[in-house]
Amino acid sequence: MTRVVVLMGGWSAEREVSLVSGAAVAEALGQLGYEVRTFDLTRSLSDLAKALTPAPDVVFNALHGRYGEDGCVQGALEILGIPYTHSGVRASAIAMDKEMAKQVFAAHGIRCAPGTVTHIARAHQVMEAPYVVKPVREGSSVGVRIVGPGDNRGPIDAREWPYGDEVLVERYIPGRELTVAVMDDRALGVTEIRPREGFYNYESKYTEGRADHIVPADVPESIRDEAMAIAVKAHRSLGCRGVTRCDFRYDETEGSPGILYLLEINTQPGMTPLSLVPEQAAYAGIDFQALCKWMVEEARCDS
Repeated sequence: MTRVVVLMGGWSAEREVSLVSGAAVAEALGQLGYEVRTFDLTRSLSDLAKALTPAPDVVFNALHGRYGEDGCVQGALEILGIPYTHSGVRASAIAMDKEMAKQVFAAHGIRCAPGTVTHIARAHQVMEAPYVVKPVREGSSVGVRIVGPGDNRGPIDAREWPYGDEVLVERYIPGRELTVAVMDDRALGVTEIRPREGFYNYESKYTEGRADHIVPADVPESIRDEAMAIAVKAHRSLGCRGVTRCDFRYDETEGSPGILYLLEINTQPGMTPLSLVPEQAAYAGIDFQALCKWMVEEARCDS
């Protein structure tokens, strides 16, 4: 019987979502006959070592955000010699750092939203509104702010910004939100996300009824094909493995067919009941149990 430890929780800003992802994965793998243990990650390496004794055949990494998704826990698992799901140390670290990832994407000819990294105190001085302010190393739209032409453009109060001194300021791209999941170098499809109000922020992603997912997205065939091709190219350019998800803005303001901008790649997408990857996999004929099983077996084969 294959032994799997599901890492979940942790202490990032995405802790609660990770707990939901981990619980869903553990239940699915248990139903498939795997021997499953779960571990809520702490800052103690000795606790992690105990949780991984005896060593499992695979660790399913259901952590989201810093320390679980940025190469840190991947490095610990590499030292212990335990296979794990999702991308390795280098790909995870680069993908989590939005500035570094954009540099790699640019080198591979992938169009991204123009932006620059600056100190939080100077974020309002970088470009004319509208623009977007993002933490450099967070996921799930944590901390994202959109500044419109008529908004207050004074300095962001550092007391209200617990994400570090550096921020990424990007030109706001009007249009629609699209996302593409990649599984084993294969794009599964294109989903359009329509928040019912505001933009697709953390609450919209993880609160039922706050956003609609249209699968497949109602976009021109050329845009669908381009989004899927870019997602695979981004996945490969960082050396990702397993499952990733790329988020796009689709700007139609200058007419059809419009322009795609890659926003970011997520190397450990959510596995909650509201998450986009399981939904897109289901559209491609892969149910949740089959998705979880593939991720475990792919990790074993890649070790």
